[in-house]
Amino acid sequence: MADPEPDGQLDRDVCTLIHRFTQRLDGHVRRVAEELEMTPSQVIAVRELSEPITARELANRMSCEPSNVTFVLDRLERQGLVERRPHPDDRRAKQIVLTPAGRRRRTRVLDRLAEQSPLDPLTAAQQRTLRRLLHTLVTDG
Repeated sequence: MADPEPDGQLDRDVCTLIHRFTQRLDGHVRRVAEELEMTPSQVIAVRELSEPITARELANRMSCEPSNVTFVLDRLERQGLVERRPHPDDRRAKQIVLTPAGRRRRTRVLDRLAEQSPLDPLTAAQQRTLRRLLHTLVTDG
């Protein structure tokens, strides 16, 4: 039988490894952003715009404040990559929609993010397992 780990060591190790991996992911996004002459926030926003959503939904997906998303969207709109359209079900809200140029940019972003991904050392099955485990950690209840 293996010796038990010192109190809290496993928790510290897991947290340290998650932090290091997060830094690796962040560096990858930054490199892609620089290559595509975008900010990292713009890369993440374009990645998350798979369908029309509100700015609040986008902020939630990006884990940031809606005011930060407004700034990012203003820049993307000036670049012709997104449009704000009336929400079909809520007169008070706008939907964020990729323009044709935005859809082309999103394809480039996704392609570049997939190249030399920090997840590449894992098989597809391992990535699915990791997704399931992370989902368990971040899901309430």
